[in-house]
Amino acid sequence: MSISELDIAPPAREGVDEDGPSVQPRSMGLLREEQERLRQEIVAGRSQAVARQHSLGKRTARERLDLLLDEGSFIEMAIYRRHQAHGLGLDRQRPHTDGVITGSGTIDGRRVFVYAQDFTVFGGSLGEAHALKIQKVMDLAMSTGSPFIGLNDSGGARIQEGVMSLNGYGGIFQRNVQASGVIPQISVVLGPSAGGAAYTTALADFTFMVQDTAQLYLTGPDVVEAVTGERVTHSQLGGAEVHGTLSGVAAFVYDDEESCLAEVRYLVSMLPSNNLGRAPALPARGAATDTRPRLAEIVPVESNKPYDMRLVIAELVDDGDFLELHRGWAPNVICALARIDGEVVGIVGNQPMVLAGVLDVAASQKAARFVRFCDAFSIPLVTLVDVPGFLPGTDQEYAGIIRHGAKLLYAYCEATVPRIQVILRKAYGGAYIVMDSRSIGADLSLAWPTNEIAVMGAEGAVNVIYRRELAVAADPVALRAELVGDYTKELVHPNYAAERGLVDDVIDPVETRSAVARGLAMLRDKRQQAAPRKHGNVPL
Repeated sequence: MSISELDIAPPAREGVDEDGPSVQPRSMGLLREEQERLRQEIVAGRSQAVARQHSLGKRTARERLDLLLDEGSFIEMAIYRRHQAHGLGLDRQRPHTDGVITGSGTIDGRRVFVYAQDFTVFGGSLGEAHALKIQKVMDLAMSTGSPFIGLNDSGGARIQEGVMSLNGYGGIFQRNVQASGVIPQISVVLGPSAGGAAYTTALADFTFMVQDTAQLYLTGPDVVEAVTGERVTHSQLGGAEVHGTLSGVAAFVYDDEESCLAEVRYLVSMLPSNNLGRAPALPARGAATDTRPRLAEIVPVESNKPYDMRLVIAELVDDGDFLELHRGWAPNVICALARIDGEVVGIVGNQPMVLAGVLDVAASQKAARFVRFCDAFSIPLVTLVDVPGFLPGTDQEYAGIIRHGAKLLYAYCEATVPRIQVILRKAYGGAYIVMDSRSIGADLSLAWPTNEIAVMGAEGAVNVIYRRELAVAADPVALRAELVGDYTKELVHPNYAAERGLVDDVIDPVETRSAVARGLAMLRDKRQQAAPRKHGNVPL
């Protein structure tokens, strides 16, 4: 006899009748009530601490995540995590989340992983459990090939947990380095970020800071005064203005959290999710046939007259819209992300409005890091050249302009993405070579009829070559003018470099946007593999 033939009723299951599920077990209901109670308690936070956060012009961690991520997309992880430390009173304070909210959400529908430090819990300080939560979302970001974003608001290492706090930072830094060039990493400083916390910001690809509230330094004002006797405020030591204009740590500085987090969203919209994908493209804009008459008006023919390179960039890119990095630091060179015919590109350009667009220590570092980022994430490079050379002087030489200039040279030489150089006016000496010349691997070099490509300007060259003749001339002024004219006709005429294959085409300035767009389309499927090696030795 089979079991199915036995006249035996199946055992009753709690909460289930013959027609299917009905009322859930009481234990399940109690569990859900407890979970909801805890969740509400955690989300609400401590009212006094939240009020203080708001009084300082700062939002709470969860409010920030609401601004950053698509509505309803956040999936929180380890919300009930607590530290396991003992001693120094820690065992009496074990709040859930341990001062950091971690998880995943979307930005414009694209997956990102994120953490937001909660200053209302232990001042956002990092202990072992706190660090392990961050490390987990970093690992998930790597394994899923998703951008990683950190919202920093922390007093630094949790002193009561001793070396375990330092160990936690080390694990984060290790992951920062392993993720470098694999997924975009964005650090947003919205409050203090002291001590070891500063390094994860420095290791990120992009750092955002908010005026007045963001503070970033390795040693605080009290330590500085104790060791050096120097008195300095938090803002003077590591405020957004300092890192946006002097140190170069902050790529973006904004007045408030709302605009800052909105720009983080905008940046993410222009980046690929990882090094194996392409940056999101928009529909083509007909750039290949677009002419821009204003370009001929913006740039003066005279090589020593300044103009704003940003105006040139606005004419070249879609809708005149671009995202400039490090606007306040090393402003003599411009680095920006934009779209041309819907495709994301990285733009590097000399800025004649500042120091005539010369390259110096800071400009070389700024441009080199940007070039390396674009190459790591397959973003084509467009280089706009109007450079008189490297900045001379003992200050620059002592500061290592040779080594820092070599960083930019190295970055371009190493880059395998599509690379287009556009020479607007002058391109002199080693600075011409470094600004993505054909000799170091530019795929396409275009030049305006106003181009002057030479070792140096005509007047400087004449003063060197004919210094003896000028010293004994009856009328040195007239002789110099004649020799300058001869030198220009012989070596600096518009087609000189093109005749020698160093420029692919001399173009009408009004056709620059269309020429660049056609070049990018031609190079879109470029594939170039570097020689096998562990890694190169960048002149750091």
